[in-house]
Amino acid sequence: MLAGITQFERDLISERVKSGLAAARVCGKKLGRQPGRRPKSDLLAPDVLAAVEESRSSRWIARNLGISKNTVLSIAKRHCENA
Repeated sequence: MLAGITQFERDLISERVKSGLAAARVCGKKLGRQPGRRPKSDLLAPDVLAAVEESRSSRWIARNLGISKNTVLSIAKRHCENA
């Protein structure tokens, strides 16, 4: 019996959250994670792109610049999208 009441309450909460999100969307609110700043990534972007032009591997670039391999790949991806 208690489980049924608990499930009903969870359904009510879910409905309220969904209606609140829908109302926010109608008002023009941007939902989700906002794009953040990338100060270190933006600072190292020219070095990463130069190394990519020299056909260096992403692991080599990451190790020499002290950043992650995923950061190297995202810098290269952003450059390809903008070019």
